[in-house]
Amino acid sequence: MNSFQLWQTAQEKIILVAHRGVAGGNIPCNTLPSYEIALMQGADMIEIDVSMSADGKLFIFHPGMEKAHLNRDCNLSQMEWKDIQALRFVNQDNAETQFPINTLDEVLDRFKGRCYINCDKFWLHPREISDCIRAHGMMEQILVKTSPKKEYFDIIETYAPDVQYMVIVSKDAEDVHEELKKRNINYMGQELLFDSESSPLCTPEYLEKLKKDHILSWANSIVYNYKAVLTAGHSDDCALCESMEKGWGWLARRGFDFIQTDWPLMLKNYLEKENLLYRK
Repeated sequence: MNSFQLWQTAQEKIILVAHRGVAGGNIPCNTLPSYEIALMQGADMIEIDVSMSADGKLFIFHPGMEKAHLNRDCNLSQMEWKDIQALRFVNQDNAETQFPINTLDEVLDRFKGRCYINCDKFWLHPREISDCIRAHGMMEQILVKTSPKKEYFDIIETYAPDVQYMVIVSKDAEDVHEELKKRNINYMGQELLFDSESSPLCTPEYLEKLKKDHILSWANSIVYNYKAVLTAGHSDDCALCESMEKGWGWLARRGFDFIQTDWPLMLKNYLEKENLLYRK
């Protein structure tokens, strides 16, 4: 991309978000290769999980996933960076790979000027992450998010009022929306979690209300636990095992601005085939 204007991009097309990059075979998620593959597959945005070591180094790893991704019983947040640096991810067969844990600086250096980036787990270290984003001069590329807690809003107003911000909501979305409009926060969007098509969070009227207020809407087709329903069953699993129209098509036709997926190439191909990717 030559320029980064999140609102304008969303008026032109559905923004495809690659959840932790694209992993498979020997390439683990949340690694530089997984993010490169996501871009090769047509993702507009990569989602990264940001953690911090005991000695203050920001790095990319999903908290609590040490056993799954490293095959180790440890807590990286309680370790120093020099020890974390020596570790290697395991692949889907639990064999050690050649891929290390990357720093946030490394990821921002690699993808500056190339794609949008969603910094997940921002609420864990908002001041440090915001300072890092500013140091790299990447304010327009990066979107951060938290749950709708007043304490988080206060922290963002204090340390990151200029960072593009999205709130994660599963209830009381309109109340949260009105609260954020009053805050000194660069409020860009809502990530909407709903388990039923009748939820007020996914009605065309509510999505249109957000759009009129210049606020973008985010839907998750990802499945991290099939018992935790994020978008009323309109998921990657539904799209790939049942019906792409029922899975991804419903989200696109409903009018969501972002779709986060673990299958960006297949999602992109489907949306292009159905003339749903670009806004008419």
